[in-house]
Amino acid sequence: MIQRYIILDRDGVINQDSDNYIKSAEEWIPLPGSLEAIARLNQAGYSVAVATNQSGIARGLFDQRTLNAMHQKFHRELASFGAHVDLIAWCPHGPEDDCPCRKPKPGLYQEIARRWDVSLENMPIVGDSLRDLEAAVTVKAKPILVRTGKGERTVQNLGDLQAEIFDDLAAVVEHLLREEA
Repeated sequence: MIQRYIILDRDGVINQDSDNYIKSAEEWIPLPGSLEAIARLNQAGYSVAVATNQSGIARGLFDQRTLNAMHQKFHRELASFGAHVDLIAWCPHGPEDDCPCRKPKPGLYQEIARRWDVSLENMPIVGDSLRDLEAAVTVKAKPILVRTGKGERTVQNLGDLQAEIFDDLAAVVEHLLREEA
C-alpha cells in the first residue's frame, strides 16, 4: 500500500469550534462523522496529523494539562472507531507573539513534515480558516476548506486563494478516496 499523508486542523474540522475557544475536555465535542472519516483515512493507509493553533494557552484560558486532557479524550474517542492520529502539533502562542509555528505561518506544517521526513508539496491540508489555507499555500500543499467551524465565513473571504471546498471532513475523505480508486 502506498503511504499517504494528510494534515487536519482541529477546532472546526474535527471537533466543534467556538469563538470563545474550546477550553476543556468537556467542551471538546467531535463533529458528526469526523472520527469515522479519520478511521477511513487510517484504513486507506493515510498517516494523519493534526496542526492546531491553541492561543487559549497564551491568553490564560487553559493550560497545557487541560490541552493534554482534550487530546486524550480525542485519542480515546478515535480508538472507539479503531482509529488514530499519528501526531498532534500545536502552537500555544498568541497572535502578538509572532512565532513561526502559529498559522498562517507554516511552522506547524514544517514540523510535521520534518517528523515524517516527507515533502509537503501537494499534501492535502484541511482547515476551516483562512490562516490554515494560507499556511498550506506557503508550503505548496493542497489547501482544502471545510464549511464546518468557521468555514462558511471563510468561503466569503477567500479572495484569490484557490482551495477545494467541501461540506465537512467526511466529504473530503470521500472525495480523496474516490479520487484514488
